[in-house]
Amino acid sequence: MTLVYSTETGRIKPEAPSIERPKGDGIVRIHKETKGRKGKGVSIIKGLDLDDAPLKLLAAELKKSCGCGGSIKDGHIEIQGEMRDKIKQLLEKKGYTVKLAGS
Repeated sequence: MTLVYSTETGRIKPEAPSIERPKGDGIVRIHKETKGRKGKGVSIIKGLDLDDAPLKLLAAELKKSCGCGGSIKDGHIEIQGEMRDKIKQLLEKKGYTVKLAGS
C-alpha cells in the first residue's frame, strides 16, 4: 500500500522518475527502419550525446536540409525516408564520427 493522504502535508504526489539517457561511445549510428511503419522507411540517428534543446535544433536542421519531416523519440532523431547518406555527410561536416548501421 502507498500513502495517498497525510494530515501533515495533504495529498502526496508520487515522484516522477527521472529519465536518464545512456551515454554513447562517441559514434553516431544511422539506422534504417521500416518495421511497424507500413513499409515506409525512416532513418534513425542514435548515439548523439545532446540535451533536449540542442537535439531539437539539430533535428530541425537535418529536416530542413533533407527536405522532409521527422521527430525526436527517446533521445533519437527520426527522419522520414531513406536519407542516410545525406545525413552522414551533414553530421560529418559538424565533426561527428558517423557509421551506417543495418542494411
